[in-house]
Amino acid sequence: MRVMAEDRVSRLFMLVCCCFCITTLLMTYNTFFIDEEIVEVNEDEEDLYHDIQNRNFRDKDRPVNMGSHTHDDDDRTKADELYNRVRVLCWIMTSPSNLDRKGLAVRTTWAKRCNKYIFFSSVTNDSFPTVGLNVSEGRQHLTSKTVQAFKYCYENYGNSFDWFLKADDDTYVIVENLRFFLSHHNPKDLVYFGHRFKVIVKQGYFSGGAGYVFSRQTLKKFVEVGLRNPLLCRRDGGAEDAEIGKCMQRLEVKVGDSLDINGRESFHPFTPIAHLQGNYPGWFYNQTFHKAQKGLGCCSDYSVSFHYMSPADMYLMDYLVYHLRPFGLHRKDTKTNYFIPEGKR
Repeated sequence: MRVMAEDRVSRLFMLVCCCFCITTLLMTYNTFFIDEEIVEVNEDEEDLYHDIQNRNFRDKDRPVNMGSHTHDDDDRTKADELYNRVRVLCWIMTSPSNLDRKGLAVRTTWAKRCNKYIFFSSVTNDSFPTVGLNVSEGRQHLTSKTVQAFKYCYENYGNSFDWFLKADDDTYVIVENLRFFLSHHNPKDLVYFGHRFKVIVKQGYFSGGAGYVFSRQTLKKFVEVGLRNPLLCRRDGGAEDAEIGKCMQRLEVKVGDSLDINGRESFHPFTPIAHLQGNYPGWFYNQTFHKAQKGLGCCSDYSVSFHYMSPADMYLMDYLVYHLRPFGLHRKDTKTNYFIPEGKR
């Protein structure tokens, strides 16, 4: 009996040893052959996730070939009619260091839809081209650059256009919507439009980044009266948009309202997603003239402009606005009074 018991113990011990060896072998195989593959795949996924989170896929300022792709089913009747009736000169403030990135994105996307566009910099570039102004680069000289640019536009094109838009090289403009908005107003009036702030200037002033637009009559008075009297209009220094606002008030140029009939803004000082999310800096709530909104109530269906747009944002925006469309849905632009004419609000 004792021998049989010892034999059973011996066999049990051998079985345990065999199980241990098999388990060890499987673990070793898993470590050296299987886990290595999984780790390699996970590392790729981590790199992919990291790239997406850091926007490395789209924020390399890489130019996009927008080509000349058109849609045969587009009805451009109203857009073409406004193109001929509401003549807009767009001028874009840029710098030599931004020209090949931001300037190129503006030129490739929205600027070509203006009746005429001009890029102003501190250096003339005949190939781009840019008009070089006698001014140093830097935020402290933005007022001078703006003053000189408007003066150039007046002296060379003052009677050729109805409206004169100032924009930055990180501003994106839906030019057809700008014309539609301006069609509600008279270029012979002393008025200008943009996104309105309620501080610094009694009647308010417009955000430089969102872009603001002078009527033909406003541009004339600005150059012929304002720039001839330094007590009316500062030639350099200060915050450019606020200084222009002070000048407009002294010249008795009215700040126009650009809300649509639903009370939604059309000129926007931030990116589309910032307005949709309501992701505003604290100062904005205290300085914007109209109550800050978020969600779809933030922005008019016929919005005019957005600011802080990277080159990649501009290429994407241009695709979404002018090319992407849901099948079977096509808006008929039958509205004629989507914005309230000046003096009737």
